[in-house]
Amino acid sequence: MDYSLSILKGITTTKTSKMPTNSDDDGGMFDVADKIDTLRMATAQAIIRINPLTSKFIKEGKTPKGNIFNAARVSATLAAKKTSDIIPYCHPIPIDDIKVHFALNDNDCSIVIKAHVKTVWKTGVEMEALTAASVASLTIYDMLKPIDESMSIESLKVIEKQGGTKNLPRFDTPQKLTAAVLVASDSRGYNEDKSGRFILNRLKENGFEIVEYKVVGDEVEKIESSLKWFCDELRVNLVVTSGGTGAGPRDITPDATRKVIQKELAGIEETIRSFGQRRVPSSMLSRGISGVRARTIIINLPGSLRAVSQSLDSIFPGLLHVFDMLEGKGH
Repeated sequence: MDYSLSILKGITTTKTSKMPTNSDDDGGMFDVADKIDTLRMATAQAIIRINPLTSKFIKEGKTPKGNIFNAARVSATLAAKKTSDIIPYCHPIPIDDIKVHFALNDNDCSIVIKAHVKTVWKTGVEMEALTAASVASLTIYDMLKPIDESMSIESLKVIEKQGGTKNLPRFDTPQKLTAAVLVASDSRGYNEDKSGRFILNRLKENGFEIVEYKVVGDEVEKIESSLKWFCDELRVNLVVTSGGTGAGPRDITPDATRKVIQKELAGIEETIRSFGQRRVPSSMLSRGISGVRARTIIINLPGSLRAVSQSLDSIFPGLLHVFDMLEGKGH
């Protein structure tokens, strides 16, 4: 069984950035199960306006409830850790670092609070930083209210945010990136294939021009010759295969790929298996490999639609850096 659609003539695809999931119309917590962990940081700021005399008392250490900054720092730290307890749709996040800084400004009689929060996780920490800054300001308000009835809290906002896949560096390439998709299956023809079509859509969303989409049977010779054609004749930047990565007697896609590649990129498959293993225990059984032939990257993905979706989630957009490396731009 060998199906080939040169330049994808006549194929229409729909934009599908993720696996379709059921969702209610009444909102709720976002599903971040398929997101990757990245370093994420956020800094929030709050400003308290105070009386000039209050500023004098703070400098002289004469505030009635003690050191306002020590107390506010502790309360801000606790607040950041408890954000998900009081904001219903916030995820419980492992907090890796919290720093709270205070500045007493005489020029405009203000206290500027900055709360910096850091984590390595799937979603951002803006709410943790905002909660920390707001609770720090409330703590200071509580400690100063006996001597300053004119006090006001204002301008709570996020002033810096870093991390997440949207903020990862984008790598400019000198030419349009091209890709080919190869589906290895004895049972799936073009009409039955869903994984290959899903890959097509995701590659398009990541800036690739699709040059070829092909379905072949689980035979080493057919897979090997198709890969060589994509790399040596079409000279595409990326080849993604789907299917034939398991331990069954007809699962031979990695074996054919190994005959074609010149350098192995073990980290890609390590990432794919690690990401999948945290979600599906059998992901460790995938034998897929990845590597380079000339200036083409070849990546083996499993055959199931869900596994394909999770695999692509795990490697994009970080994979895009490899094409700069192949052009000699280094790290």
